Amino acid sequence: MFIGREKELRQLNAELSSWKRKTAVLVYGKRRVGKSTLLSEAAKSFEGVVINHMCVTSTFEGNMELIYQSVSEGLGLPNIRFGSLFEMMDYLKTLDKKILLIIDEYPYLKQTKKKNEVDSYMQAVIDRLPENVKLVLCGSYITVMKELLEEGNPLFGRFSLIQHIRDFDYLDAAKFYPDLSVRDKVAFYAVFGGSPYVLENLDTNLTIRENIERLLLPETGLVRSHIENVMLKEIQKTFDARILEILGNGKKRYSEIRDKIANSETGLLDKQLKILLDMETIQKTEPINRRNDKKKQFYEIVDNLMRFYFTFIFGKAGTIARIGEEQFYNRNIDAVLEQFVSRRLEGIALQYFHRAAMLGKYPDIDDFGSYWYDDPATKTNGEFDCVIRRGEQYDFYECKYFDRPMTLEECHQEKEQLDSIKGITVSGVGFVCTGGFDFEGAEGFTLIDGKALYFNE
Repeated sequence: MFIGREKELRQLNAELSSWKRKTAVLVYGKRRVGKSTLLSEAAKSFEGVVINHMCVTSTFEGNMELIYQSVSEGLGLPNIRFGSLFEMMDYLKTLDKKILLIIDEYPYLKQTKKKNEVDSYMQAVIDRLPENVKLVLCGSYITVMKELLEEGNPLFGRFSLIQHIRDFDYLDAAKFYPDLSVRDKVAFYAVFGGSPYVLENLDTNLTIRENIERLLLPETGLVRSHIENVMLKEIQKTFDARILEILGNGKKRYSEIRDKIANSETGLLDKQLKILLDMETIQKTEPINRRNDKKKQFYEIVDNLMRFYFTFIFGKAGTIARIGEEQFYNRNIDAVLEQFVSRRLEGIALQYFHRAAMLGKYPDIDDFGSYWYDDPATKTNGEFDCVIRRGEQYDFYECKYFDRPMTLEECHQEKEQLDSIKGITVSGVGFVCTGGFDFEGAEGFTLIDGKALYFNE
């Protein structure tokens, strides 16, 4: 069953059904994020012949032979040996058929020649693309695929549609476990993230603990293997894994990372951070009231699953093997899992505001994220993680991962704490609580319960 990606599917269907212009599509995103599934779903509506080809680790000539073979098989013909892609396209032009050619894992083909050589070749192919042929290039190595979008690359400006496929957000991820409680939906997303591959392998008849013990803790656990052999494969030789271990479930300044690694070669750290940023493994964040203030920039892991892995599992393989998954969970995860999940609720709340703003529920939102303050009275500083900006006004939201309703008294206590900080200007106060509230709107508070969070108002 195809889940999510409604916007991307509409875009693809529109592009593949229109014959008014030449079509060359670029689709990229990390491994097992659902690119091929999306393309397969779009191909179902294509009125013509669909040819799927997967590039491999081989020579340029070897890959060309395999492309010719895929085209021949797709057309139901004996293996035709073409002299080049140009010759192949000239042949396809003579056919009274509409053809969709999908070339997957393009980076494998690209790496067979010197820098940009294959891209230049493919540029010429696209420029001469027959009117009855639509071409899709797809790839998983994000840094390589992003090169195609750079102004100096031969393929720059050659694509009629570009799609960057990312993990599902909390709302689309919940479509894989629609019958769970709000609290469990938050927990599953906080631990396992939004990878379609991971989500479809969860057993929602089991508890979050049972899924962790089955999929993440064993050395051969399916999700742990996915992290170690797929998610980290592209970058494992070029970065210090301690960077991700240091970040864990939090966020750190550059200086904090540098000091903990104790590496005097700042140039090397800069390079490693850039690689992780380019790979979208980590992201750089800054408070919405301190945009472009480099002193207030932080690094954090993007994917929730990677956060969990580097918080609890990385470097602990020997311990898990010696004492077993159950005892390891008891000693290292059980007591702090709720705290881990509650910190991810703040990220979910920001995703909610993004969704709601896109739907027009908050037409006056200009920005959302964290808020940095300096309190001159107490000579302290800190950060609030969930704040929205409306013009010059800031609304502060407290997020509570409760299994019970939040009381009005608790809300007032939270507001009093906000009011006591002299370094901030509070325009509005709101609360996000998975357990809901034991009162209805009062005192000017904005209340978002579990149903509203999942747009089930």
